[in-house]
Amino acid sequence: MRVIICGAGQVGYSIAAYLSRENNDVTVVDTNHEEIVRVNMELDANGFYGAGSDPEILAAAGAKDADMIIAVTREDEVNMVACQVAHSLFNVPKKIARIRNKVYLNPTWANLFSRAHMPIDVIISPEVEVAKRITQRLAVPGTTTAIPMADNKVYLCGIICQQDCPLVNTPLQQLIDLFPDMNMNIVTIVRGKKAFIPKPDNQMLIGDEVFFMAETSQLDRIMKGFGYDQTVSQNITIVGGGNIARNIIEDIQQSKKPLSIKVIEKDTEVATRLSEDFENIIVLNADGLEKNVFEEANVAQMDSVIAVTNDDEANILMSLLAQQHGCKQTIPLVNKGIYNVLTSSLGLGAVVSSKAITVSTIMRSVRRGRVKAVHNMLGEFAEVLEIEASDSIPILNTPLRDISFPQSVLIGMIIRGDEIIVPNGDTTIKDADHIIMLAANGDACKVEKMFSPHVDLF
Repeated sequence: MRVIICGAGQVGYSIAAYLSRENNDVTVVDTNHEEIVRVNMELDANGFYGAGSDPEILAAAGAKDADMIIAVTREDEVNMVACQVAHSLFNVPKKIARIRNKVYLNPTWANLFSRAHMPIDVIISPEVEVAKRITQRLAVPGTTTAIPMADNKVYLCGIICQQDCPLVNTPLQQLIDLFPDMNMNIVTIVRGKKAFIPKPDNQMLIGDEVFFMAETSQLDRIMKGFGYDQTVSQNITIVGGGNIARNIIEDIQQSKKPLSIKVIEKDTEVATRLSEDFENIIVLNADGLEKNVFEEANVAQMDSVIAVTNDDEANILMSLLAQQHGCKQTIPLVNKGIYNVLTSSLGLGAVVSSKAITVSTIMRSVRRGRVKAVHNMLGEFAEVLEIEASDSIPILNTPLRDISFPQSVLIGMIIRGDEIIVPNGDTTIKDADHIIMLAANGDACKVEKMFSPHVDLF
């Protein structure tokens, strides 16, 4: 597959890294010379200096032979024009654009992106996706990750094993024998800086971050088994009143859940607009880092504090302050990778990364064939894929133990109608099964081919 990526920033670079590892022909276009040099030096990709909206630049980058263009520059308008040029002049089959400005996303102007006008196949809004991920996490308190899958029948969750976790120091196979009716599959353990797919004789240890797939109806019971018995958040404080905060408020209000929402925003104009635009929320015009602001906001009585300002350092500090004031759950927005280890050591397990979520969302549209959804996990460690089996794949009706899956691939759950199956070696894949599997070390492309009747479905 030939892909042109417009934008060599954090998101563009990460997507190029994924695709180039899978032997795709990747060209990255950017007006930042240093970032293009980095692409050429560190990736098996072609860095090309220039504007992604420039027809001559796209032509020189090979647009006439491209299967896809992914426009993720810092400017919405450049991304939109790049897709328009790719369609009108080079007939590129698939066009993906990152668009941040909420005006463009207003349903009133949806016709702008129709095939007759500005044909963009997939629009990614980071603020919308981040807000969605945060509200999902609020629904499962105590988790570092909570992603609904397979039409909400299954959840992918991450938790930290605390001192009072009763499941630690027990071989995983023994846990299966002790709880045979618990529909859960532990798919990854993070210990220190190392993530690995566990084997049956592995144990969970205190301090491990454990990722598991679980049947949604059993999630409360499973969380209690890990020692988490928190109620769903009723009182929430959001620090930062930008687009992410607005989307969180909209998601919560549309869900009609009886939540109390308080927002702390230091910009007077932004705070005023928030109070005018939303009913039944309290807006404090203050700096979350100022002394006594958290006392005024009564953070000690909050179930969750969500820090989504544009400053990573401020988000981390405010989350730590909220914990010191007695808040049960904090969720900081942290985009710089350099802080990943720091936030874990500080006990800030539930960290949200706009970059990681945007990359994950885009990769869902890049995957082909029977792949229905993709969720990136732990940066570049693994992808969790949702795949629908068809009657034309060669591995159908074959016991899993007899299928030569790559070592870094694990089938976590199989959904067969209303039945949720935790697979073992005797399990077979049937036509129309919905399979949720983890693929690490860049093996997602191999999984695509195993479940696809054709090598390339473009």
